[in-house]
Amino acid sequence: MRFRHVENGFIALFLFPLLLFSGCSRQVSQGEDAVTVWHWMSDREEAFLTLAERYESLSGQRIHFELYAPSEQYSQKVKAAAQTNTLPDIFGVLGESRDLASFIKSGYVAELGEITGNPGALLWRDTLFEKAVEVNEFKPGNAYGVPPGVYGVPLDVTTIQMLYNRRLLARAGLDPARPPATWEEFVQAAAKLKEHNIPVFVSGFGETWMIEALATSFAINIMGEEKVYDTFRGGVPYTDPDWIRVLDIFKTFAEEEILIDGAVTMVNKTAEQTFANERAAFAFNGSWCVNVYWGMNPGLDYGAMLPPLVTNVHPMKIWGGAGSSFMLNARSPRKREAFRFLRWLSHAKQQTYFASATNNLPSNRVSLKDIPPILAQFADDIDNTVHPNNYPVREHRQVLEMWLKGIQSILIGEATPEEIAVRVQELKERLKARGVIKPVMDVRPT
Repeated sequence: MRFRHVENGFIALFLFPLLLFSGCSRQVSQGEDAVTVWHWMSDREEAFLTLAERYESLSGQRIHFELYAPSEQYSQKVKAAAQTNTLPDIFGVLGESRDLASFIKSGYVAELGEITGNPGALLWRDTLFEKAVEVNEFKPGNAYGVPPGVYGVPLDVTTIQMLYNRRLLARAGLDPARPPATWEEFVQAAAKLKEHNIPVFVSGFGETWMIEALATSFAINIMGEEKVYDTFRGGVPYTDPDWIRVLDIFKTFAEEEILIDGAVTMVNKTAEQTFANERAAFAFNGSWCVNVYWGMNPGLDYGAMLPPLVTNVHPMKIWGGAGSSFMLNARSPRKREAFRFLRWLSHAKQQTYFASATNNLPSNRVSLKDIPPILAQFADDIDNTVHPNNYPVREHRQVLEMWLKGIQSILIGEATPEEIAVRVQELKERLKARGVIKPVMDVRPT
């Protein structure tokens, strides 16, 4: 699952009308005793069906996958099914923590440790990336009032990083074995590329969650995680010099013409096509792109790297964690059978197959030794990731929206970093004065 802009998570649960949908592609093993799984991942349908057939041959338990895509329609179907108590045995909840919490509190998602009544039932999580498990975990004392526990099994993991085209770097006289590691080196490389008429950088910045992911990485590198969270709490203003420094990076993107034409309003799929067709030397994208680029240009010669360091004072952290997860229907009469299937799905052998068949990072650590080199480059930094759902505090959505649109304005030269910082801080103060923003908005205690 790709990271989605956080405002999607604020769509109120159960406000969607009941819609009619049709599942896509071939399906297997229907019947009253079959475990039914709903998903939205059309690019992984064949892999799911193969795994379902393997599981049935081993256990005798039939597994019935149903595909509903795109993800927006899938989300509507799940919410409509919750209204009518017609959810399948296994499904995914797309959105952020508050969305998952709403399903849990409404009795639609089971806590995995309760399925067997044995705390040892969760020992399998030790083989998974902890960052991936945490995305579906609620700690004691969480602000949503959800009982502590793990409420989903991660299918894969993802990290969002920079990509570089080795051929284009070499054409500009740059060393493709040594991509720029610092912001200074990156700007110098951009100048070299432009000298050779090579477009520099592309990303789907029309989808503002992509801007948020990159800006978050730069912000944490410049000021550290705690200062970022203190800003969300209201203790640090956006007019602070460190936040201006973050915005100055995007000003440099504009002034040095690093971003290719149209990228500010470009959706990520178009950005992926641009990089795959070698019309940009650098891109910012998630590990899912390995599968996407393979389908678009199997001969693409590229590598993955962290965003360039602005400072050495704080580490560079990237967005990452569970890419997609499955939840158990707490009201299903086949909970135990469904749980056994999900545990089997998370084991190393199945994870290795799933990774090779879909070019996505496995959630099982043991499977990493068998993945392609480019995926290994994405996996290298999984332990140095942050995930919006696991922030100890979240910024108010209206403030975040203005911040991200402000960066878009900087990128097209319509505003300065100082102007955007003032606008965002003034909005936050107004919302605080009206009581819309509470003094502390911690969502998960440390």
